[in-house]
Amino acid sequence: QVQLVESGGGLVQAGGSLTLSCVASGRISSINFMAWYRQAPGEQRELIARITSGGSINYAEQVKGRFTIFRDNAKNTVYLQMNSLKPEDTAVYYCNSQLRTTTSTYVGSYWGQGTQVTVSS
Repeated sequence: QVQLVESGGGLVQAGGSLTLSCVASGRISSINFMAWYRQAPGEQRELIARITSGGSINYAEQVKGRFTIFRDNAKNTVYLQMNSLKPEDTAVYYCNSQLRTTTSTYVGSYWGQGTQVTVSS
């Protein structure tokens, strides 16, 4: 019913930039928030940035000042602009959204398949 599809990952040198995109599609009634998580090998998945429908934004401390999350509500799309990338930013980046579908009164959490970001030193 709902799909989240990420794009924009890749290989970049330290200090470089990448912009990730995530499009939510399907029978979406409303979106509470959209967020980016990442998971490095052997590590737990961690929240990187989140933006609510009202525009409130939260960042993890380790990316503040380097990453920017923004969204296009009309397109159900969220972006993650990543600048000054470091080797420790290497991970699979996942899009997440808390939303309500047109066929349910409940709010569910949905995930994309992930996109690999690799930062070389």
